[in-house]
Amino acid sequence: MSLRRFRRTPKILEDVNMVTEELKNLYYKRLLPIEKYYAFHHYHSPSYEDADFDNKPMVLVMGQYSTGKTTFIRYLIEQDFLGSRVGPEPTTDCFTALMYGPGEQIIPGNALTMDPKKPFRHLDPFGNSFLNRFQCVQMPNKVLENISIIDTPGILTAAKRKLSRGYDFQAVLRWFAERVDRIILLFDAHKLEFSDELTHAFGALCGYEDKLRVVLNKADRVDSQQLVRVYGALMWSLGKVFRTPEILRVYIGSFWSEPRQKCDHFKLIELEEEDLLTDIRNLPRNAAVRKLNDLVKRARLVRAHAHIISYLKQKMPTFFCKENKRHNLIYELPAIFTKIQQQHRVPAGDFPDCTKMQEKLLGQDFSKFKALKPSLMASLDKLLTTDIASLIPLLQQQEERKKSLPGMLDGEFLGTFRREYFKKDPFKELPRDDDSSEMDFDEWVVEKCKPKYDEIFYSLSPRDGKLSGTKVKEWMTTTLLPNSVLAHVWRLSDVDGDGMLDNEEFALAVHLIEGKLEGYWLPRELPSHLVPPSKRPSSESETPE
Repeated sequence: MSLRRFRRTPKILEDVNMVTEELKNLYYKRLLPIEKYYAFHHYHSPSYEDADFDNKPMVLVMGQYSTGKTTFIRYLIEQDFLGSRVGPEPTTDCFTALMYGPGEQIIPGNALTMDPKKPFRHLDPFGNSFLNRFQCVQMPNKVLENISIIDTPGILTAAKRKLSRGYDFQAVLRWFAERVDRIILLFDAHKLEFSDELTHAFGALCGYEDKLRVVLNKADRVDSQQLVRVYGALMWSLGKVFRTPEILRVYIGSFWSEPRQKCDHFKLIELEEEDLLTDIRNLPRNAAVRKLNDLVKRARLVRAHAHIISYLKQKMPTFFCKENKRHNLIYELPAIFTKIQQQHRVPAGDFPDCTKMQEKLLGQDFSKFKALKPSLMASLDKLLTTDIASLIPLLQQQEERKKSLPGMLDGEFLGTFRREYFKKDPFKELPRDDDSSEMDFDEWVVEKCKPKYDEIFYSLSPRDGKLSGTKVKEWMTTTLLPNSVLAHVWRLSDVDGDGMLDNEEFALAVHLIEGKLEGYWLPRELPSHLVPPSKRPSSESETPE
């Protein structure tokens, strides 16, 4: 399974919560009063609330139609979710937030904006046209205990660019891009097409390139020569849109839990898959760092905004020609930015987009603007110079202990068999129904096919009645199932946790693989009827004399 078993280390989580709580206090004490004083939310993003600090890391999945977004999410959580549909044509025009909950339910968008515990309260300005296409699906999934996933509508291709969504799609994407921890942008290796809406979507992601991970999906469906051509074309196109000195990382893969097609670059796909899953795996334990980084970026923007507002206030006349002066100041805003940079030593990168700021200023009354308030600016400087620096030691302590916190995702398939990675998870026994007979419980469903499985087992030359992890891995990889799926099969099959499989455990592994190849989901924990007879508790220990 792709995402699995997030084991908590209390000390590290204590550090994460401590940093997050302190960031929240600093925001309310230092930054929020300045935002309110200079009406920051009228020009930029709304004020933070508790949910923005307390919510789990979020992953935004986006791409054009039929690039495999929903299938990618199913690959991560290894199950279907309410309202999901997969098909070659546009199947949804809905934003779906997948979050953890004790039971499966769908919460509509308007209700979500009223919930103070959810980080979606500030989506209501986009109106009913958007909220009717926004929903939250809650489900008891192990992965969603640690991250939340946002599924997005397919970006329109050139053939459908004239269609209207009824809401500002680019603005919604930018709202999410500001708040999520990771953005997964999917492309199809078969049909690489850059439409107008895709280009506009890129504009929404500008400034958040550090969160962006590009995936060239369905790479096992093309040969190596085609893959090289498509990869080169994609890198060239991305370079024209994202004008950054760093080259965006493009992951090559086939992200679904079904058998892949054998190709020359099969091993590359496996390595790329593990790299991407490792990146997502680190999100929960790096959540505090991301929140600190976002708070510092916001504080720098607030400082630049305060200087802009106070400068415009200072240049406005007291009585006459206010309207003409206001228009002149808006027109001269690029030059004003330069003056503020020189006078107050505010870095150019801290300023907002000049064109968008000019648009926001058109309907404002400059006479109501506030001048610089020394006490507020001193408090902001203290936040950036002293308060944030005091949190760095906590983050460094957390960094030093990262290795003691196993990842949420399955590690490399080979790592499953290494002693330093291998840890047995106890499997819960499913309760028996009152009307089920003792014979039904004792029957092992794998028994009827065991002779066939035994032939494979003994053909692999077991030693002392058991097969090593290396031999089992070599055989399992012939199924062409993703490594993450095979790693989960191994964990379920190695019931006694010795890092090897006997004939019963191997038969169980083959049974699980055959079920997966037939399209069934793997169980999260081993059901009682699949536990090999020799690994079940003895009847003497269960039934008192």
